[in-house]
Amino acid sequence: MTYVITQPCEGVKDGACIDACPVDCIEGTPDTPMLYIDPEVCVDCAACTSVCPVDAIYPEDEVPEEWTSYIKTNADYFGRSADDDDD
Repeated sequence: MTYVITQPCEGVKDGACIDACPVDCIEGTPDTPMLYIDPEVCVDCAACTSVCPVDAIYPEDEVPEEWTSYIKTNADYFGRSADDDDD
């Protein structure tokens, strides 16, 4: 399973999650609206969730209904299909 960054990150991009991630699976640029988690690199450690100031990060199977499109958004950022996840 992977974690997913959702709508509350848009425009915030605090970056604390990047520092907390032990496998460097969170990325974004100054030009992107938010940060993204690489679903193939995430090790499901949850280190990012406790440091997110806007509670934007959820386990993939717990993403609120209104934000499920962000599962694909995170995968697409890394050129991956959300269906490619073998977990």
